[in-house]
Amino acid sequence: MGIEALHKLEAVVAELTSSGQPFELEDVEVRGVHYRHYKKQPDSLAQYFAVMARHDNKEFVVCQDERYTYGEAYQQASQFAHVLLQDYGVKPGDRVAIAMRNNPQWMFAFVAAASIGAIVVPMNAWWTGEELEYGLEDCGAHVVLVDPERAGRMETFVDRLKLQLVGVGDFSGLSLAVEDFAAASQRHIDATMPQVEIAPDADATIMYTSGSTGHPKGAVATHRSIIAAMYSWLLLGNAGNIVAEPSSEASPEDKTDTKFRPCALMTVPLFHATGSHSLFMLSVIIGRKIVMMHKWNVQEAMRLIEAERVTNFNGVPTMSAELQTAAQHSPYDLSSLKEIYSGGAARPPDQVKKITDTFKRSSPGSGYGLTETNALGAVNSGAFYAANPRSTGRTVPAVTDFQIVDDNDRPLPIGERGEVCIKSTANVRGYWNKPEATARAFKGEWFHSGDVGYMDEDGFLYIVDRIKEIIIRGGENISCIEVEAAIHLHDAVDEVAVFGLPDERLGEVVGAAVVVHEGMQLTDMELREYLAGHLAGFKIPQNIWVLREKLPRIASGKIFKRQLKADYTAQLQQ
Repeated sequence: MGIEALHKLEAVVAELTSSGQPFELEDVEVRGVHYRHYKKQPDSLAQYFAVMARHDNKEFVVCQDERYTYGEAYQQASQFAHVLLQDYGVKPGDRVAIAMRNNPQWMFAFVAAASIGAIVVPMNAWWTGEELEYGLEDCGAHVVLVDPERAGRMETFVDRLKLQLVGVGDFSGLSLAVEDFAAASQRHIDATMPQVEIAPDADATIMYTSGSTGHPKGAVATHRSIIAAMYSWLLLGNAGNIVAEPSSEASPEDKTDTKFRPCALMTVPLFHATGSHSLFMLSVIIGRKIVMMHKWNVQEAMRLIEAERVTNFNGVPTMSAELQTAAQHSPYDLSSLKEIYSGGAARPPDQVKKITDTFKRSSPGSGYGLTETNALGAVNSGAFYAANPRSTGRTVPAVTDFQIVDDNDRPLPIGERGEVCIKSTANVRGYWNKPEATARAFKGEWFHSGDVGYMDEDGFLYIVDRIKEIIIRGGENISCIEVEAAIHLHDAVDEVAVFGLPDERLGEVVGAAVVVHEGMQLTDMELREYLAGHLAGFKIPQNIWVLREKLPRIASGKIFKRQLKADYTAQLQQ
């Protein structure tokens, strides 16, 4: 698809954002910086989620044997909002943490807490007890939504942190006081959503992201920033539909089947922005049904796609690759699929053609965004994506700008590589309790992503490298420094270097070169068993080389990680 189509899309966006239109723009000052802003977007998530009551009898979520309409879900959230306010004394600005695997109550609790002005803290469900303890102590939450597995990891510090647990599941095997979510909600059976005044720039969520500084950092999003991301995707979807409308002369094969109601398959965790934002919260405004998977399994995914007539698929590239492979010889009817998106990591370009060849009526897509941008950034989809599969796409209109800068923060011309910086009302306001990290990443109006990229003359963004020491394994960000710190805790370890290794299925996996102290012994298996008590499973190195000689250095004395990565990648390929 050429420049003419791009110009048509830009013209439609300009019309939709003009005066009096649904996505009308205005200038707004936020924390001393002027931004473009959607004039008609709701002021708070309380107002945003109120639309659920208007969807009423439409199906909202399907999760194994549970089914809830939008009206039922909003009523559940309204009841739990009263539990938080009246029974637990939660006030605006208090943190309410959610430490559960995906389930409908995760979303009910989110809607409830956000609607009363509390700050919702989605915790990584794969974290160990140590990691959960750090996050809960850092954010200062006292009310925590848990399931049995996460609650079990908290037993040693519940009393010290004065945590009050509300749970979903069977907690009979634990020596903890956990109030049942359903029983608590029943105390407020006829309650309506409390009306709480919430400012647009009040804090709404803290989402932890692994960075280059060791411990995860809590990115603090405001009500305005989250809703700006939702409206931007909604605008792009509306504009894309207008541009893609087939002419009356188009053949039947070129016309998208519109008989299926929008329905998204949730394959990724809600504690990540892809799950919470582009799947959960975006579904709310368009009345889309959400079908939750208990865990990823491609055969179960295809069964659900057929049974629930799923139209939207979004997961890490590994998932869409497995779906494409399995679909070629599958008896399941997958004809309802309209979009097959990926996020969290780069999709190999050859996958795009395979998807378009296998799913004739589905549009492939890919998004680029970060926790710090509420997942908003660039999108590449449909014919644009098929023609340019190496790009992460063009900037999502209309409140976001990209800039490529050099080491001195000077803007670079088209085609030159530098750090990708993002300005948007969707950006978070900074990191919780970390002013120095905030100052490094948020300079004036620009968020510095730590990614290296360049723009072409048509506005397409290409990500080519990372400045930060981050490994992206199947969409999960892993801090090399955090893993190194955990390995260093072992008495036998003298020095260590952690780095990413290419992997066909997951994109990258964790590798580590470990030097042991003279006279001491350590095997890779022993080290993995030790790390299981300190790190979530996905962070534990898949490949460990135990060495006796010192690691190679560069002139400054730093470990030469790039050389280690190149050497061990070559060794694995052989």
